[in-house]
Amino acid sequence: MSEKSTSRLASLDALRGLLMVLMALDHASHFVGQQQSSGEYWGGPFPTYDAALPFLIRWITHLCAPGFFLLMGAGISLFAQARAPRGWGWRELARHFCLRGGALVALELLVVNPGWRLSPGGWSTQLYVGVLTALGLAMAVCGLLTRLAPGVLVTLSIAIAVATDLAMPAPAQWGQSYSIVVRPLLIPGGTRTLWANYPMLPWLSVALLGMAFGRWLHEDRARAFHRAVAVGLGFLAAFVVLRALDGFGNLRPRAGTTWIDWLNVVKYPPSITYLLLTLGLDLLLLGGLARVSDWRPHALRFLETYGRVPLFFYVTHLFVYAAMGHLLTPKGTDLGTMAGLWLVGLLVQFGPCLLYARLRHHPRWPPVLRYL
Repeated sequence: MSEKSTSRLASLDALRGLLMVLMALDHASHFVGQQQSSGEYWGGPFPTYDAALPFLIRWITHLCAPGFFLLMGAGISLFAQARAPRGWGWRELARHFCLRGGALVALELLVVNPGWRLSPGGWSTQLYVGVLTALGLAMAVCGLLTRLAPGVLVTLSIAIAVATDLAMPAPAQWGQSYSIVVRPLLIPGGTRTLWANYPMLPWLSVALLGMAFGRWLHEDRARAFHRAVAVGLGFLAAFVVLRALDGFGNLRPRAGTTWIDWLNVVKYPPSITYLLLTLGLDLLLLGGLARVSDWRPHALRFLETYGRVPLFFYVTHLFVYAAMGHLLTPKGTDLGTMAGLWLVGLLVQFGPCLLYARLRHHPRWPPVLRYL
């Protein structure tokens, strides 16, 4: 069955599944290898690499978070369009997405935070504001904006990205204290009491772009995927220009002139160059997966399995790799062994993900669990 004849867009599931697989590589590096970088923050020490492979393993996982927010935004628009014939209006949609967003925040606080505390290398943060909190908060805001036209959504997305970039302090101000409200909304970092990696406002711009893309998908799928490729190429060209200028959009200057220095961009919060680079590649991947789905739909089934139950995979994979780390590599290991155990972890989770994808649509399955 091709992309054109399915009610659920296989390429979106496949991209989401690919991003989940790459995310698992980053987290396997943390739990199993204990070799994860210190993080590409707007201030403080910036990670350096003396070899290409460790950098590429970290860098390829940068595609994940922007892709998650982009796909979430697209899903919000597609959900709103699908519910319109059932009489859902703005009030019902806003309530639905506020509740789902709140559930994501609660899940991170109650389940995911304890999962991170299982890190074999230690975990000192008491309250961690991660990607689920940012997704949940952004989802609640996006749920209030479902009536906006695609052009307005794109304009708002650009405005927020530029405004949050300009509002960021200089790297030299890294050691200053910021309020517990500012941290989850704008400025990453913190203390052992509260640490925020994913402030909501910079990532909201990506979700809004995804909402516009979802509207384009609803209007004309083929044209939307062609547009994704064109926009992706435009983003990559803009990345080259801004990175060469090494000023606005970078948040902190390049450390040097090597290809690693060029690609080693600020992720926390997402600099404009980071977003242009990663979203450009994500959009190109999406366009390519749409073509594969039309030509060889069965070729994407492996990735689709993970992509159909992303929240279930996200929660469970933390505990799978934490267990591997404690049982098999309590003191860490080399990249080769870590990569092998990463693949083992994916295979361990394939069966449960496949089963869960089937069970969640069973009429007797608890409605609240269908959202995982």
